Amino acid sequence: MSAGPVPILMYHEVSPVPHPAFRRYTVTPAQFARQMRWLAAVGYHPIDMDTLLRARRAQGVLPTRPVVITFDDGLQGCADYAVPVLRAHGFTAMFYLVAGLAGATSRWLGAELGFELPLMSWETIRGLAAEGFGCGAHTMSHPRLAGLEPGRCRVELVEARRRLEAELGAPVVHLAYPYGAYDRNVQSAARAAGYGTACATRPGLSPADDDLLALHRVSVYGHESLLDFASRLGTGMPLRERLRRAFGGAGRRLAPSPEGRS
Repeated sequence: MSAGPVPILMYHEVSPVPHPAFRRYTVTPAQFARQMRWLAAVGYHPIDMDTLLRARRAQGVLPTRPVVITFDDGLQGCADYAVPVLRAHGFTAMFYLVAGLAGATSRWLGAELGFELPLMSWETIRGLAAEGFGCGAHTMSHPRLAGLEPGRCRVELVEARRRLEAELGAPVVHLAYPYGAYDRNVQSAARAAGYGTACATRPGLSPADDDLLALHRVSVYGHESLLDFASRLGTGMPLRERLRRAFGGAGRRLAPSPEGRS
């Protein structure tokens, strides 16, 4: 069993042809396959969010070397390229879905970066759920919840959960905040909407006493190496950040880029 910190991996897109404006947040199928092989080789055990929640509530135990694999946004590329790899290893994962845009495109990226990516359809989502993959909420339309008018914040949270439960025929109690944007009011609204966990983008491993409505996560970036991936799994930091901290001023030029989106 494990009572130590748990890495909660955060992916966005998996694609053989990353969009140049989204390269940082896209891993290729080859990269993803190497990462999953590495997890299997060193003895990590992917768990679902229900298992993590039970353990954090002292209602269950974790396996040795647990890891949670999460995907934000519900992009079709993840279903096309990540799911077959997960399936081959017998790994589970959590997909956080923008419930109001299923089967459409990532309109928030159009507004911000000038391009859109296809999102999974409800048929695809139901198929993933039937296989045992987790399906959580990423709001209805992917807004920044912090600072949003309270009534609209409630609608984004409540309606996303309602729509997912109606489509899947199962309870939905896990959430990821778009852009990692939350504050105490957003956390209160999430609690009132019935969510048991909410993932943020606070970088680092999730400790045993982590805030269940602001869980730390480990970002996985397309421009980083397998050594960085391994380093993040163990410490929450890429290799260059570990070196910078270890060697102080001598490693300043290795300083990491800011942690990213959700």
